[in-house]
This record gives sequence, structure tokens and C-alpha cells, in this order.
Amino acid sequence: MKYTPLAADFYKHNRAQLISELDPHSAAILTSHDEYPRSGDTTFPFRQNSELLYLTGIDQEETFLILAPWHPNPNYREILFIKNPSPEMIVWFGHRLSKEEATAISGIEQVFYTEQFESVLQDVKVHSKQIYLHIPESSRMRNMHPTQEIRFAEKLKKEYPLHTYRRLAPILYPMRAVKHPEEIRALKKACEITEKAFTRALQAVSPLKYEYEIEAELIYEMIRNGSSGHSFAPIVASGKDTCILHYIKNDKQMQDGDLLLLDFGAEYANYAGDTTRTIPVNGKFTTRQKAVYNAVLAIYKETIPLYKPGMTIHKINDYVFKRMDEELIKLGLYTEEDLKNQNPDKPLFKQYYMHNTAHFIGLDVHDVGERDWTFEPGMVLSCEPGIYIAEEGIGVRIETDVVVADQPIDLFAGMPVEVEEIEALMKR
Repeated sequence: MKYTPLAADFYKHNRAQLISELDPHSAAILTSHDEYPRSGDTTFPFRQNSELLYLTGIDQEETFLILAPWHPNPNYREILFIKNPSPEMIVWFGHRLSKEEATAISGIEQVFYTEQFESVLQDVKVHSKQIYLHIPESSRMRNMHPTQEIRFAEKLKKEYPLHTYRRLAPILYPMRAVKHPEEIRALKKACEITEKAFTRALQAVSPLKYEYEIEAELIYEMIRNGSSGHSFAPIVASGKDTCILHYIKNDKQMQDGDLLLLDFGAEYANYAGDTTRTIPVNGKFTTRQKAVYNAVLAIYKETIPLYKPGMTIHKINDYVFKRMDEELIKLGLYTEEDLKNQNPDKPLFKQYYMHNTAHFIGLDVHDVGERDWTFEPGMVLSCEPGIYIAEEGIGVRIETDVVVADQPIDLFAGMPVEVEEIEALMKR
């Protein structure tokens, strides 16, 4: 693998914490993600289920975890199932974990091959009153695809209809939201690689190049520094498309006088970096571009210190929305009188700032966590104000990742953000 795995003790601690919150005489069962076929003998890049990663660190397909702490057989209380690394499979697909390697990563002593899963599952079910399962949960995302987790839950409920089934998400998600020191180190590494990629891209930008050429510079620097690649589909948007929030075509030729918005992040050890910088294609902001940029920058700088214990995303938004009104009025986009007369159901600032200021970050770039959750030390969230003036073709967003603390930690504190810094680096 390209990265150094987190310590096995980290995964042992996570499993112990999860078990401490299970009802007596229960079992928890988790599955890996699917490996999706693309065509013929090829598959899409595999990305492990984040819950399974959090509890085991095992980063390969066809993996199962059973936690049955009340099972009468001590050997069945914590079992990891992995794909059998047969010689034939290795010839075709390369190295897969041995039982010894899986134990070293996860700290789980009992490692079986997946051929034994069904028989062990039968035994565990007989000795369990309740079964905890995981299906991804978010108030903002509905599961539309029948993932392996969903199919597995349906299979169990059909084969064992008299058991009681419980949700793992309410236990696991608050655990995952508060990052351990090992996780913060992995996130810092992801951010360091992201920053290196930005520095490289910054010096490659010039009029008449294509957006995808800059995307290529980003991925080159990420891979050469040990990242597995982008933590999400990168946004490399120039001109009027800086106002498209999720633009990912990255196929236009950049024009002299345009802005270029880069929203991207490196993934390291399955942890996601996420940043946004907006730069002038020709290396020099126009007077209007600079005014919009500095308006966003002022809000950005003021908001980072708010990421303290006791805050919520809603409270962060309340502050930023108020500041947006002030800055947008200064930019001449509406007046104080307009603000007094606005429809409260359609605030004026929403024409120019349509999204929230923060989301949780961790094993997923939009990690588990809800907007009303109270911030705790160790949580990591984005800070990403922006102003988008579609009629002028000016979109500016600035984003960093912040560790919640009494003195919040900006994981991109060393990354260029001032107008003068960016112009100087591009001139060089």
C-alpha cells in the first residue's frame, strides 16, 4: 500500500468502545464495500467501507467483521473474514493480505477466510438476541443504490426474521466524528500533500491552457507524495463556471482575465484533505476580482476562530450569513434598503452564497455528522465561505479544514491565501 497504516491499537480501541455501547447478548456484523465491474476483466477503483476501515483498517474487498462479545466460544467473539489469497488469484490480481498480515493491521487474532463466513454466521445468530448492522445514514442523502450492506441486511432479515435488528450508525457516527491523534496525523498528511499539489498547479496556470492540464498537475503531485489520489472529484473551474458549485468537467480553455477556482483534496490512508483556492488565470486579480476575493477572505479569517467546543454548523452559518449581507452590500450587489424589504423566505444573500459554510471531514470528505451536532474537541470540519456573481462571471471560494479546539487548528495554515502571496507565486 502507498501509506503507512494507523496503529493496530487504534482499531482495538474503536472496537472496544463500540462493544461497550452494544446491548447485552448482541452481535455486530459489518461488510466491506462492493468491487464494481466496469467491463470485461476490469473494475472501478475499490474504496473500502469507512465503518469497516474505522474498526479494522483492512483495505481490501470481500471482508467481513463479526463482533459477538457474549458468545460462549471465546474464539467467536471477534472474527475477521478475508479473501483467501490463493496462488491462482495472486497471479491475476496480485498480493492480498495473509491472516498474519490482517492480524498485524487490525489487532484481531481470529482471522478466517470468507468461505467460513456462512457457517460461523449461523452459530453467531443462534447465540445472539439482537444483531447490529450498518447502512449509511444522512439527513441529506438517500441510499438509492443497493450496496452490499443493504443487500446483506435484507438477506439476514429474510433468513432470520425472528431476530431483532438494530442500527450501528447512532453508535458509530458520534465515535467517528471525534478524531483521535492518529487520525489527525493522517489528515495533516493529506493536507500537506494537497498543499504541495496546489503549489505545483499554481505555477502551471496560464491563459489558453486547459483546465484538465491543471488537474493533471494536481494528481501528479498527489501520487508522487504517497496519496491514493483525489479524495473527491476535483473542481477545476474557470470563468463563468467558477459560479457552478459542483463543476467537474474540467474541460475548458482558460482565458486571460478569468478566475480559476480549484476545489480539491488528496486522500492519504483513506483520510480526506479538502481545500479551495481561487486564483487569477493571468496571475493578476482585476480590481473587481480583488474586491470580491477580499470580501470572502475577510469572512474566512473571522470564521476559523469560531470552531470551538459548543458551536454547531447552524451557529457558524448564522454568523457567516450575517457577514455576507454586510460584504455583499459593500460590493454593491444590493442595498441596506433592499435588505430591510427582503422576503425572509428568500434572503438576498442566497443569490450569491448558496451553500453552507461547514461539513465534517474524516474518512469521507463529507464525513458523518449533522448540522445540529455540538462541536467537541477533535472534530474536523471545513470552513468555506464564497461569493458567486453569475452575471459578472466571478466566483470566489476559499476553504480550509479546521480541528475543533479552544484554539482552533487550521490544517492549511501555511497554504497561500492572501492576494499578494498568490500573485507573487504566480509571477515567479
